[in-house]
Amino acid sequence: MNQKTPEKSKKSILRLENLVVAFDTELGPIHAVDDISFSMDQGSILGIAGESGCGKSVTALSILRLLPKPVSRIVSGKIWFKDTNVLELSIEQLQKIRGKKISMIFQEPMTALNPVHAVGRQLVEIYQLHFPEMTPSDMKKDSVQMLERVGIPDPVQVMKKYPHQLSGGMRQRVMIAMALACEPDILIADEPTTALDVTVQAQILDLIKALQIQTGMSVILITHDLGVIAENCDQVVVMYAGRIAETSPVLDLFENPLHPYTKGLLTSIPSRAKEAKTILPTIKGSVPSLLNMPKGCRFADRCPLVEEICLQVSPQERSTGTHRTAACHLV
Repeated sequence: MNQKTPEKSKKSILRLENLVVAFDTELGPIHAVDDISFSMDQGSILGIAGESGCGKSVTALSILRLLPKPVSRIVSGKIWFKDTNVLELSIEQLQKIRGKKISMIFQEPMTALNPVHAVGRQLVEIYQLHFPEMTPSDMKKDSVQMLERVGIPDPVQVMKKYPHQLSGGMRQRVMIAMALACEPDILIADEPTTALDVTVQAQILDLIKALQIQTGMSVILITHDLGVIAENCDQVVVMYAGRIAETSPVLDLFENPLHPYTKGLLTSIPSRAKEAKTILPTIKGSVPSLLNMPKGCRFADRCPLVEEICLQVSPQERSTGTHRTAACHLV
């Protein structure tokens, strides 16, 4: 097991230490997240990037202990929110953090919002849960103000509408309003622009970044789009097959990617600088099955630089410079 633990920063607000998450299947348990460690500073935007199925969303759900039961479990590790290990909290203690200190925007707002309740009722319910001392009129007033804050026109009328009566972009704005209602310390945005058109995607991302600057909250932005990472993030965690391939400040990652997987991802990004109608580079092969992980490096079968040691020994994540790590024998 990787014993590397990220250095505790004076401004650190969240630290994951050697987190292992398992899912039970008919063919046996699989480790969807396998011994990952990283930290984020207060007031920063941390991007978690990687292909579908690499463990990004499982990592996010683990932070709030929202993994589906009983098929999944956190096998080992620690999740520090400030000086509190979230994994040691009782359900009652955890409820004081979920939504109030750490909020989450889920991938698909149509399924995250309750279809049988009006938007206003769902927003007011947050204040009822976390601020029961507030009067009903104040709860409604604050709910309207939150909808205004996220750029929803005519919020009083939107309060009366049901999720199916709103566009995808409007539903996502409602989700952001709900996530920010308690002014959390950390906002987890899990693929917040999924299924939205390009124009609305840009609006949602601009909104999240603007609110982050206004409130000083920390943001974890989960995406498979490295363009989104480049535009919005301070630090990047690149995941592959349940493990961390590389961590880096965002500028360093794009100027000098270290891990072959990261290099492959960056090469695959479309660019106007490339000649028109040329074939877009891809990473050959596919991600290994979680039920049958290779003995050595999990990227070895797809890596153009593979050597014998890569096939035999699993690389450990190690420091490669200031605030940078990589899990590669060749770095």
